[in-house]
Amino acid sequence: METQHRQGVLSGLRAGWPGRADRGHQEAGWAHGWRLWGPCLALLALCAGFGVAEPGFLTWANLRVIADSSAVPMILAVGLTFVVLQGSLDLSIEGVMALCSLTIAMLVLNSRTSLDLGASALVLAVLPGLCMGMLNGVVLTRLAVPSFMVTLGAWSVALGLAMLLSGGQPPIMKDEALRAFGQGRTASVPNLAIVAAAVVALGHVLQHHTRFGRYSMAIGGGEHLARQSGLPVDRYKVLAFALCGLLAGLAGTLESTRIGLGHVDIGAGQLLSTITAVVVGGTSLAGGRGGVLQSAVGALLLNVLANGMVFIGVVPEAQLVVEGGIVLAASLLASWQLRGRMREVR
Repeated sequence: METQHRQGVLSGLRAGWPGRADRGHQEAGWAHGWRLWGPCLALLALCAGFGVAEPGFLTWANLRVIADSSAVPMILAVGLTFVVLQGSLDLSIEGVMALCSLTIAMLVLNSRTSLDLGASALVLAVLPGLCMGMLNGVVLTRLAVPSFMVTLGAWSVALGLAMLLSGGQPPIMKDEALRAFGQGRTASVPNLAIVAAAVVALGHVLQHHTRFGRYSMAIGGGEHLARQSGLPVDRYKVLAFALCGLLAGLAGTLESTRIGLGHVDIGAGQLLSTITAVVVGGTSLAGGRGGVLQSAVGALLLNVLANGMVFIGVVPEAQLVVEGGIVLAASLLASWQLRGRMREVR
């Protein structure tokens, strides 16, 4: 808010006449408010529109389906948000999901090996994601390689490792307890949705009540200034990528418990939809603006839209057009934000 106030005042001073500074500050406040509440209003409008078009949309059974299908995208969006807040990007999500999916399937009772580590496999299976994330952060900070190049390579490495583990024959999970958890409910709420809600809540606490969250915003707002202020920028970049990798691994393992097997394609299509959810939610790819709750709302909004179109009978071809239009709009918005940041740097 201090940055927005300063920008508003500067715009008024440049204008050269009284009252312009206050107006600039008010405009910055409106922009901040729209980024914060705009996605929520859009979500409510979508729910209301689909509810009017088809009353069955707002039934508890359908809302439960939406909650279940939104769980994995929301977990991924939380992890990616911290990386994006710092002005970076992680493209390794799909590969990490595949690697962790194969890892958990091979560690529990399965059709390929004699291992049976039970519930402890959930903890072990996310470690490859954590390691890949830390590797991304270390290479980024130590070798000064752009984040999209580092994480693109990591995506390929993780996917290749997943293929080696798969051997062309996806292992089927025979651990009934884990499969029951992935497909089950607690108090009629899907278990995976409960896990996703807990991840969002923890992410919100991390962003607003820890140094990690505050420093991430500062790094994204101006990395050069953050370094000049003495902030340990490299350390917090590594932490952000480690968290993103950890949550991508968690998403892959949870998805495996739902479908009952490990598969190299378990994360297919998740990268683009996650980036879209983050941008649609109001988190800027330029860094320094947005947050966990906004990204979670963006993920929920995309899933509500997809579910609603199916529910009211929109043909698949038209669904692709709408979804593609949203991705294009999000890409244009992201590009505009990045051009704005480049103009500020120059």
